[in-house]
Amino acid sequence: MKMQEYIQEAEGVLLHTYNRFQIVLDRGDGVYLYDVEGKKYLDFAAGIAVFALGYNNRDYNDALKAQIDKLIHTSNYYYNVPAVNAARKLRQVSGMDRVFFTNSGAEAVEGAVKAARKYAYLKDGRHDHEIIAMNHSFHGRTMGALSVTGTPKYREPFEPMIGHVKFAELNNFDTVKAQVTDKTCAVLLETVQGEGGMLPAEEDFLRRVKALCEERGILLILDEIQCGMGRTGYMYAWQRWGIRPDIMTTAKALGCGAPVGAFLMTEHVAANSLSAGDHGTTYGGNPLACAAVEKVLDLFESGHVLEQVREVAPYLEQRLEEVRARHDCVMERRGLGLMQGLVLDRPVGDIINRCLEKGLILINAGPNILRFVPPLVVTKENVDEMTEILEGCME
Repeated sequence: MKMQEYIQEAEGVLLHTYNRFQIVLDRGDGVYLYDVEGKKYLDFAAGIAVFALGYNNRDYNDALKAQIDKLIHTSNYYYNVPAVNAARKLRQVSGMDRVFFTNSGAEAVEGAVKAARKYAYLKDGRHDHEIIAMNHSFHGRTMGALSVTGTPKYREPFEPMIGHVKFAELNNFDTVKAQVTDKTCAVLLETVQGEGGMLPAEEDFLRRVKALCEERGILLILDEIQCGMGRTGYMYAWQRWGIRPDIMTTAKALGCGAPVGAFLMTEHVAANSLSAGDHGTTYGGNPLACAAVEKVLDLFESGHVLEQVREVAPYLEQRLEEVRARHDCVMERRGLGLMQGLVLDRPVGDIINRCLEKGLILINAGPNILRFVPPLVVTKENVDEMTEILEGCME
């Protein structure tokens, strides 16, 4: 079949909830993707910050193939070796104590919200506890995750939400403090907002929120689904400042393509929140997904991925600053590590489409922000190639 034939059939059989780009991807290698007609694309989206190790990593592929030949699924009625190994390694790199594997980031947020509410319920037996989340945040499309997503256009068609959720402004501590009452059980935020505009939380803001939570017996939940797994040069973005949350969510590059997420918590929260029968999942933590997590964590270490990010990220920032300086339409560069954005004074859809025609895959983070989240194995030469295509399309 030709590419247009695949697209036409897809439009006839798939539920139309995505406005997809008009290409059909077939295979990948390193930081490049190829469509069914053989055209090559430099990928600076990485499956929305998922494919950290690049495409067609042989060690990763072989680990999953080997697990498929052994055991794919058993359910959580039983233990399995990859889940134990993956949890041990994830605990080591995250600095957290307990792990619950999920199928996705949204499901990880659901679990984190349930854990926070159960924790508060066990303290006082009340059912009216509140969560403070951030405006412009994005935590997922399921009802619980959507309820704490601070972007009204995502929530409004599906209201009423779960309720007892308030919103404050990222990096404005006074707006957080003003929302706190004796009902507040948790403050939830992305350490770096992704969909909301590639905006990092500031160190002082995080420290003040953490101190407030400790003072008032409130849990701090950090969503590291997009900004975690090495993207900022640290395995998790909060580790840059040593501000450990009580609960943390992770996904995306955790499985590097395998659909897996997790929420993690401190030993104290684990001992005083969810217990047997409170939460579960059929596929979460199955042997195949956890074999992916285990291998990803091994390859991060053996491939010195964090060191690679710390070397290339400043160069990406430099090149994007050069783009900003040369083009009046670019108002600002923002982000951390290999999670960068260019804020324009106009919608970026046309630029993204022109880049796609020229063999560069970019995505947006809001209508006027170009998002740069390449595989973490990207090189300076790849950054130069991206910059050349981007500037040609911007002109």
